[in-house]
Amino acid sequence: MDSFPDYYTALGVAPAATQQEISRAYRALMRTHHPDVDGGAAAGGAPADQALQDAELLKIMQAFAVLRDPQQRAAYDHSISGRIPDGAAPQNIPVRKVRRPAGPARHTIRITPVRWESGPWA
Repeated sequence: MDSFPDYYTALGVAPAATQQEISRAYRALMRTHHPDVDGGAAAGGAPADQALQDAELLKIMQAFAVLRDPQQRAAYDHSISGRIPDGAAPQNIPVRKVRRPAGPARHTIRITPVRWESGPWA
């Protein structure tokens, strides 16, 4: 067995999933696995069942804690890079920053008049 748990499988998402997909999967799993949400049905179960449900809930929470943070996710992906196919891991894309010339601050909001007369109804 691998020394690293498969957090993508725990959340049911692909390794190339976006942050939004990861958050949605986590919330959906928490709605189905959290003991307070299912109406207390888990509280009446056998202790072995309760321990299994607690372990599953902990696994989901640990997966989300790692995958929601971009730095931790990159470190996790790097540590299991042998198992992830090329191109499936998140990639860092360089972003060009536009520098403005020094001087007085300009308005950041452009306000234009509203012409209610124009449109398909005019």
